[in-house]
Amino acid sequence: MTVSEVIAANFAALTRAERQLAQTLLDNYPVSGLGSITTVAENAGVSTPTVARMVQKLGFRGFPDFQARLHSELEATIQNPIAKHDRFASQAPTAHVLNRFADAILSNLRTSLAQIDPREFDGAAALIADPKRRVYLVGGRITRTLADYLFTHLQVIRPGVTLIATGTSPWPHHVLDMKKGDVVVVFDIRRYEREMETLARAAKARGAEVILFTDPWASPIAAVARRVFRLQIEAPSAWDSSVVTLFTVEAMIEAVQAAIWPDASQRMKALETLFDATPLFRKPYREDR
Repeated sequence: MTVSEVIAANFAALTRAERQLAQTLLDNYPVSGLGSITTVAENAGVSTPTVARMVQKLGFRGFPDFQARLHSELEATIQNPIAKHDRFASQAPTAHVLNRFADAILSNLRTSLAQIDPREFDGAAALIADPKRRVYLVGGRITRTLADYLFTHLQVIRPGVTLIATGTSPWPHHVLDMKKGDVVVVFDIRRYEREMETLARAAKARGAEVILFTDPWASPIAAVARRVFRLQIEAPSAWDSSVVTLFTVEAMIEAVQAAIWPDASQRMKALETLFDATPLFRKPYREDR
């Protein structure tokens, strides 16, 4: 578990002062925990003994151990593909790459499923399925393919879905059209992109509900998101894995479709009629008799 996940899991057992400290740490995670113990205490408005007690209550040997974990997480989030490759290459077992990938992905899936709160998942699906809300989707340099995949399915299921192109030029026009209650689904992992955070904060300021798909360390967008999915992305490769994120997206597509099936099915039938009028898909061969 990441430090933020440890804090969240133990939040209910903390004292009032410790909760105040925990919330301060989570608000600007992980940077808020990287100063001296005195600085961390002052920023949270608590005493230094409160900081020391809370980190031990969370299972750390002390404040230095707590900070070492934060530094390790921060290092992991900014690793570039070359650094990732060197790390995995030095630790790679002799088994075939297919088996190594399978082991990693299955572990990612088990860990992610254990950490996803079904209520959070259902809440996100309900937001996306609500026909009164317009849905906007956006991803970064790599994750835009996930946003595109979700968009392709959602536009079949319901109206009012928009894919925001990446880059600095297109998104302000879309944010301008956002209304209170609209939904913005953002994909942002590792080496978090500043433009994505700027977009999410602007959307939040317009009253939109932000749903974030991210990694275990969590994009800064988590601070403004209503629903956050922290999914495992590690793989024995220079690149992060999107398998678990795609799995979660496909489950979300089914949940949204099931929630509005009467309307979705009528929309899908009408779309199939339109497809029949085009040469887009191959027609089944029927032999004249």
